[in-house]
Amino acid sequence: MHSLLGLEIEMTPRRKFIRNMALLTVGSHALLRTGSLNAAVSEADTLRMKGWPEMQYTTLGRTKFQASRLVYGCGAALSRRKMDRSLNAAFDHGVNVYDVGTSQYYGAAERNLAEFVKTRRDKIFLISKSWLAASKEEVPNVERAKEIAVKWRSDMEKSLSELGQDHVDAYYTMDAKNPSLVRNEEIYREFERAKEAGKVTYFGLSTHDNAENVLLAAVETGWYDLAMVAITPAGWYDWATRNVLKDSPSMADLKPVFDKARDAGIALVGMKVARHLAGAMFGGRAAREAYDGHYSKSLQESDFSPFQKAYAFALEHGMDVVNADIQSFDILEENFIAAATSKKFLS
Repeated sequence: MHSLLGLEIEMTPRRKFIRNMALLTVGSHALLRTGSLNAAVSEADTLRMKGWPEMQYTTLGRTKFQASRLVYGCGAALSRRKMDRSLNAAFDHGVNVYDVGTSQYYGAAERNLAEFVKTRRDKIFLISKSWLAASKEEVPNVERAKEIAVKWRSDMEKSLSELGQDHVDAYYTMDAKNPSLVRNEEIYREFERAKEAGKVTYFGLSTHDNAENVLLAAVETGWYDLAMVAITPAGWYDWATRNVLKDSPSMADLKPVFDKARDAGIALVGMKVARHLAGAMFGGRAAREAYDGHYSKSLQESDFSPFQKAYAFALEHGMDVVNADIQSFDILEENFIAAATSKKFLS
């Protein structure tokens, strides 16, 4: 449900069109009155956001941070441009976790986030990341592991410089796919040195390849505070095929794995939750409804888009929070509503 000019309305496509026409009218009047396009956009945004529900929060594992259930994914979204309009709207409505990554992969994203972070640093949980420069199969000796760890730490220092900060809340090993590296003591010791130096507080990883084995390895160590995993309602997401991993258990059937992580104090961050749908939306109704067989009746029959359904399901079936790549204000609004209201579809 959304509120527009005091009226509660269901956001069906027709009513979304009516709402957008109302917003266009507001913006047009503001433009005529002020002569400023920015003022016109701001007034339309203010009216639009009055209909947003209150953000919901959860405890982020052993960090104890009260995190918004939506994580603002800044990497790809900010790689080439600033997006202060969406960043400010998200923050003003309660989004307090922001995830970015090394400039070696995400271009200017850390630099484009820096100004936003500077004025809100004590109110947000800031995450960045870089990969371990090793293959999926490598089992490094001590000297090689030290080399890998030092490179990762160097990337962390560069991330801090790009962000204009001397500390991030968490720094991940990005694209973790090698369980032997997840368990490697030299890499963990490098994290501990960075923590002792005041550069970082929490250790994490992100993975979309060999995710189950990587997550279970992280559980075994007791070292990791957060794990960002590529997951869909139908099971693990496969980065190589941009689809659901072949023969993956469904997300509901993966509950024992998620429970082990949670029991170990690891906060679970879902990513790529609806990425498969993004590539399938031109495949007709069957593609749009790819995950519907996993949903409760109430979620299937909801007014949510296919993307919103996927996010809501993930939040109620094992993920503490979801990381969404927010490329536009419309995507922010859609993901925000799904994260803020997912609990009503708990089954």
